[in-house]
Amino acid sequence: MAGVGATMGRVRDRVEAGSSGMPFRVKLGLVYTGIAILLVLVFFWFQFDIAFMREWGPFILGGIPLTLAICFGGIALAMVLALFGALGRLSKSALARGIANFYVSFVRGTPLVVQILFIYFALPQLAFKPSSPAFLQTIFIFPVAFAAILALGINYGAYMTEIFRAGIQAVGGGQIEAAHALGMTDAQTTRRVVLPQAVRVIIPPTGNEFIAMLKDSALIGIAASGVELFGRAQNTGLGQNRPFEALALAAMVYWLLTSIFSFFQKRLENRISRGHVRIEGGGH
Repeated sequence: MAGVGATMGRVRDRVEAGSSGMPFRVKLGLVYTGIAILLVLVFFWFQFDIAFMREWGPFILGGIPLTLAICFGGIALAMVLALFGALGRLSKSALARGIANFYVSFVRGTPLVVQILFIYFALPQLAFKPSSPAFLQTIFIFPVAFAAILALGINYGAYMTEIFRAGIQAVGGGQIEAAHALGMTDAQTTRRVVLPQAVRVIIPPTGNEFIAMLKDSALIGIAASGVELFGRAQNTGLGQNRPFEALALAAMVYWLLTSIFSFFQKRLENRISRGHVRIEGGGH
């Protein structure tokens, strides 16, 4: 199989080379090399402050762990909310479906930055209203990281609800009927039959959502700058009058992080796809 793949790759290169005789991959490599050279020339032409980046780079990069922690916490919360949202939208209960529909509609109908600012600034205002009970001060006042996780989780949970619903609905009705015939309740059928198979459909787009969340986490810097990666870059750049260098460094870090997670997500998708092919092949 490996020999066939290599042969097909060589044939593809010859076809893509066309009349020029140069393989497509070589052309693509030359384009990437040209882009890299152009970026280096721009870097030196505009005299980027390398001393500034060397001095403040470690501080800016120090926001990476918190950024990743916020994103991992946010995607975990989003998956829980998406699961309940999907089950609610598929439920025969008017109460469950109504709550799920309102949650999805309201969150998807308002900007993420508004939700972040509302959770971090507006809810504490309610806690200090004269008519508010004292215990709200312990419920509605959040640390920055927790508020970020809450905002991102709630927002992405609404969007991922449709992903989870599609994954659940992808399970064949015959399997659900068979589970009921074996005496399983709806809850047991969902837990033992539906969800394990739905995971295969849910995981790839969930990876895309995590990568998008990684970039959207920069909005946290608007509410409480100086905490995560973008906040540190923004504060440092403005404070040292070097916004271009600071934000360029932050952009490169985001690009690198998203590239790394995209690589591992692709490998995970391929592995899940191969496992599915084996299962299908074995069934025949």
